[in-house]
Amino acid sequence: MSEPSLNFVDCPDAMGGHRMAYWSWGNPQSTHVVLCVHGLSRQGRDFDVLARALCARAGNAIRVICPDVVGRGQSDWLKDPMAYQIPNYADDMLVLLAQLKPTTLDWIGTSMGGLIGMVVSGQADLALPAPVRRLVLNDVGPSLQWQALQRIGDYLGRTVQFASVQQAADVLWTISSSFGPHTPAQWLEFSRHMVKPVANGTDAVTLHYDPAIAVPFRAETQESVARSEAQLWELYDHITAETLLIRGVQSDLLSLETAHTMMQRGPKARLVIFEGVGHAPTFIAEHQVDAVADFLLA
Repeated sequence: MSEPSLNFVDCPDAMGGHRMAYWSWGNPQSTHVVLCVHGLSRQGRDFDVLARALCARAGNAIRVICPDVVGRGQSDWLKDPMAYQIPNYADDMLVLLAQLKPTTLDWIGTSMGGLIGMVVSGQADLALPAPVRRLVLNDVGPSLQWQALQRIGDYLGRTVQFASVQQAADVLWTISSSFGPHTPAQWLEFSRHMVKPVANGTDAVTLHYDPAIAVPFRAETQESVARSEAQLWELYDHITAETLLIRGVQSDLLSLETAHTMMQRGPKARLVIFEGVGHAPTFIAEHQVDAVADFLLA
């Protein structure tokens, strides 16, 4: 399958509900689901290269599901900006999984997607169709570096327009060069789904996500992040899934100290470090794809 199918699931909320979009790769009848959840300002098409590779390796044995977390991509925008929070995103994933009904469940989470994965994997009493079997945490852990959160907050939620997709890709590179080396063609394709047309009769585009996702993010303080950290460590310690932790060697979000602690606590994650990358690896380079595919499909 060279392109995914676009699907939707209805999710409840306090304002009457919303639709979450998800991209489906592989065999739609397979009950082995690999759920790929993206980062804070990203969307589900980030995983195109990885999804194709997983499906090519596994044949008809798996289904790769890549949701657009609400407020992003093809999903609805929320009426209440303060509802853009990790617990609510986790609730949406539970609704999605109830619809998919996997018997085998693996989870790949980049940054925010990894935090959602910890919330889901670290609570044994959640109504999951199947427990998370293997968990990939991509450059994220229970302890987050405050300076990195401030860096992300500097650009998150700005309403901008670009004259073309190429101009958008060039601008996105200035704030995302920590993703590591990409060819111009790779970066343009990776950026294509980060924008949507502006309805003005030109080639102009704007970012895909609701700028209001920045509202609760910017309300965080060092004190509130510290409180969340304690809760995340408690969740992490209750994870039973076999866990692969991926870190970019130059990451400013996941410290090496936190990574080493994660190897000793909870699921005792296996650590893989990628050179030449910061926050966060994109799973486009072949060696990055191989590391995840080998872990999930061994």
